[in-house]
Amino acid sequence: MPGYLFLGLAIIGEVIATSFLRASAGFTQLVPTIVVVVGYGVTFYFFSLALQTIPVGIGYAIWSGIGIVLISIIAFFVYGQSLDLPALIGIGLILAGVIVINVFSQSSGH
Repeated sequence: MPGYLFLGLAIIGEVIATSFLRASAGFTQLVPTIVVVVGYGVTFYFFSLALQTIPVGIGYAIWSGIGIVLISIIAFFVYGQSLDLPALIGIGLILAGVIVINVFSQSSGH
């Protein structure tokens, strides 16, 4: 189970880092740039720990799927980016895929 804790920390780091990418203005703004660099460092450190017990394909699917959903939500509320019906359907399918992997797949390592 610590693999999934590490995966959760990797996801949080990635969401924070990605959320600050726009604010970094092409890495010209110091504080957002530091948040991005540190956030991705934390992300890949914890993701590497998670992959010691979680298969890489499953870990990456969960990491990227949940990251996409969370970043889309943050972009909607923070940056005012719109999500039309096809985008919402796509995000729903991504979330459904993550749920299917975790609940039904024997490959998920739990």
